[in-house]
Amino acid sequence: MLRDLRPTLALALPVIAAEIGWISMGIVDTMIVRALGPAAIGAVGTGSTLFMTLMVLGIGTLFSLDTFVSHAFGAGRIDDCHRWLFAGLYLAAGLSVVSVLIGLWGVTWLPRMGLHPAVRDLLAPYLVRLLWSAPPLLVYTVCRRYLQAMNVVWPVMFSLVTANIVNAVGNWAFVYGRLGMPALGVAGSAYATLAARVYMTGFLIVVIVRREQRRPSGLHDVPLTIDGPRVARLLRLGLPAALQVVLEVGVFGAVSALAARITPVAVAANQIALNVASFFFMVPLGLSSAAAVRVGQAMGRRDSAGARRAGWTAMGIALVYAITMSALFLAIPNLFLRLFTSDVSLLALGALLLAIVAVFQPFDGLQNVTTGALRGLGDTRTPMVLNLIGHWAIGLPLAYWLCFRHGWGVQGLWIGLAAGLMLIGSILVLVWQVESKNSLTARGRSETPDLTRP
Repeated sequence: MLRDLRPTLALALPVIAAEIGWISMGIVDTMIVRALGPAAIGAVGTGSTLFMTLMVLGIGTLFSLDTFVSHAFGAGRIDDCHRWLFAGLYLAAGLSVVSVLIGLWGVTWLPRMGLHPAVRDLLAPYLVRLLWSAPPLLVYTVCRRYLQAMNVVWPVMFSLVTANIVNAVGNWAFVYGRLGMPALGVAGSAYATLAARVYMTGFLIVVIVRREQRRPSGLHDVPLTIDGPRVARLLRLGLPAALQVVLEVGVFGAVSALAARITPVAVAANQIALNVASFFFMVPLGLSSAAAVRVGQAMGRRDSAGARRAGWTAMGIALVYAITMSALFLAIPNLFLRLFTSDVSLLALGALLLAIVAVFQPFDGLQNVTTGALRGLGDTRTPMVLNLIGHWAIGLPLAYWLCFRHGWGVQGLWIGLAAGLMLIGSILVLVWQVESKNSLTARGRSETPDLTRP
C-alpha cells in the first residue's frame, strides 16, 4: 500500500483543492449579496440549492466517464479515450436540454411553493438566469472527468480556483454596478456564476486542444457522428451513480426539512453542522475520484492486484483523515462553530451535533471512497441500492422516530443519519473486499472484464 500512497495523493490533492473551490463559489455568492438584505440571501441560497438538486442527476450520470476513460487509458488505448470524450459531450448536450426545460417548468411552480413574496420575487429571475449555466456546467463535467481519468488534474484545480476569482469579480460588478456594468442585484449574481462556469469550461477545452497540438494522438480523427452504443453505455453505468448521489443528498435535505419543524435554534444548528460537515466532506469526495481513476486504470492494465492496492490505499487515507477530523470535532467544536455564530444556545447544540458527526465521519469517508473504488471496477448499482436501504429504509425512519416520537429533537435526526451512514460504510467495505478479490481471481483465469469495448 505504501508504494501507492504517493501516486494516490498526487492525483487526489489537486482534485480535493478543486472540490473546495467548487463549494467556495456558493459561499462567495451568499457573502456578496448579503448587503442586499435577508430576502436576497434567501433567494440566492434557495436558488443555488434548487439548481444543484436539478443538476445532480446530470452530473452524477457523467461520473461513468471515470470508469470508461480510466480503463481505456490504463490499457493504453488513447483513441478510445477520445471516443468516450465525444460520447460524453453528446450525452451532456442531451442532458442540458432536459435540465433547462425541467428547470424552466419548475420556475412556473414557484408561486405555489408557499415562499415568502419578497424571496419569491427575487428567486424567479435569479433561477431563470442560473439555468443557462447548465450546459457549460455539464460540458465542464465531461472535460473534467476525461482529464482526471488520464491523470491530468492540475488544470482542473486551476480552473476552479481561478473561476472563483471570476465569480467574485463578476458578483461585485453585476450585483452592485461596478466596472461600468448596470446594478442588477440578485440577478447579477446569476450572471456572475454563468460567467465563471463558461470560463472554467472554456479553460478545460483549451487545455484538451493544446495537449492534442503538443502531442498529436488522433483527437481530430474521431468521427463527429453520435456513437449511440457508447452513449447508451454511459447512461447504463451513470444513472445508478447519479441516483446514488440523489439518494445521499436527498436524505440530508429531508433531515433539514424535518429540522425546520422543530425550533429556530434547531434549524440553525442543523444548518451550521451541515455546513461544517459538507466542507470537510470535500476531502473524501476528492479521494473518491482518485480511487475511481486509479482502480479503473489498473483494471484497464488487467492488473487486479494493483486495483485492490489502489482502492485500499485511498480508503486508508480517508480513514486517517476522518479519524483526525473526528478528534477535532470532539475536542474543539467551537473552533468550527464560531465561524458561523456566537450564540450560546447554538454553540451548545452545534457541539452535540458535531459530536454525532465525529462518530459517523470515518464511516462516511469510507463509504464515499469505496463508492469511487467500486465505480472503478464498473459497479455503480451496489452503492445505489445500499444508499436506498441504509438512508431511506433505515436511517430516515429511525431519525423521524427518535426526533418526534422519542423526543430527542434534532439530535435524534442526526443519530438516524449516523446509523444509516455507518451501515452503508461497513457493508460497502465488505462489498469491495469481495468484488476486488473476485476480479483478482478472474484475472488468474484471464476473465477480467473489458468495460471499454462497446
